[in-house]
Amino acid sequence: MSLAVIMQLKTGQRRGCRGNEAVERRLTSRPPPYVGGCRRLRRHGLVVFSLITVAAAASAPVALSGRAMGTGWSVKFIQPTPALDLDAVARRVAERLEALEQQFSTYRPDSELSRFNARVGTDWFAVAPEVAHVAAESRRVSELTGGAFDVTVDPLVRLWGFGPQRHTGALPAETDIVRARARVGWRQLEACLDPPALRKTQPGIAADFSSMAKGFAADAVGDVLASLGAPNHLVQVGGDVKTSGGGEAGAGWRTGIERPLDDARAIADVVVLSGQALSTSGDYRNFFTAEGRRYGHIIDPRTGRPAASALASVSVVHASGATASALATGLFVLGPEEGFRLALAHRLACLFLIRDGAGFTRRATPEFETLRR
Repeated sequence: MSLAVIMQLKTGQRRGCRGNEAVERRLTSRPPPYVGGCRRLRRHGLVVFSLITVAAAASAPVALSGRAMGTGWSVKFIQPTPALDLDAVARRVAERLEALEQQFSTYRPDSELSRFNARVGTDWFAVAPEVAHVAAESRRVSELTGGAFDVTVDPLVRLWGFGPQRHTGALPAETDIVRARARVGWRQLEACLDPPALRKTQPGIAADFSSMAKGFAADAVGDVLASLGAPNHLVQVGGDVKTSGGGEAGAGWRTGIERPLDDARAIADVVVLSGQALSTSGDYRNFFTAEGRRYGHIIDPRTGRPAASALASVSVVHASGATASALATGLFVLGPEEGFRLALAHRLACLFLIRDGAGFTRRATPEFETLRR
């Protein structure tokens, strides 16, 4: 049995919209189908975590890797017959990620999302279908979590020193927190699916989909591999994973979840995935300590402050990588009690690791337990 350890960082105008009713229906129903998407690595809800893929069969899958959007990507797939040209596959993956970066990046001033954010008007702004779909799904998860997940939280992320300007030691003043919170509110970002468009109902609102980014990108790369004739694959973008098929042994892809330690690497659990995505959110890599207190990078948009509880990490398995990423963030903000109750109520496959002295208490939903082998 061989172990492959992957350590990565966990990142036009329209005057009318005919799709508002469709969007609202999606907010209370199943998530929209995803074409995929991605952006640069900065995000408030997805952190460093390691994944272990356990190879248990004689015929190893083909492996490719590269860098795009400021992070790393890798794929493993079982070669179809006839075999795919590996250079061509790598090129197609890189091209897909680059195209989506141009849509979703908040670093590139000419990206689609940056141009939307720079607008001060409240008219509909035409976007790519991918952007509209992820915006609609972000609203659904925001509603599900009671606002614990919010893609408009970026002003608070920057204020606390977790954006491009890193924390310098001083805590934000209360007046600055209040001012930043006035520019946050998921209900003030609207999405239209037909035609695809976004609208802000308050001019100061800006969208940042980094909290769904790498999971969304993993979905997209999986679509690329399937279109090339390689439906049996594992995709990793940053630290998020999306799988398809039965892996090399036919039973699924064995994937590990990291124990949330500040300064070490260890595996807390292993799940077997086939057609599902895995995403983890936690505060055990990106945090600072001030006045004897720990401040993590995942901000609670309801309070304007870093989420504060004994919860160290939340891992979510879902059919959609983008949705898994968003849910992991929202559940982490909700904390070990309220978050776990929500996961149970909606039958989500989740693992909560809660700090308990020098160790951790493990709480998993029944749906998660069925994925363990």
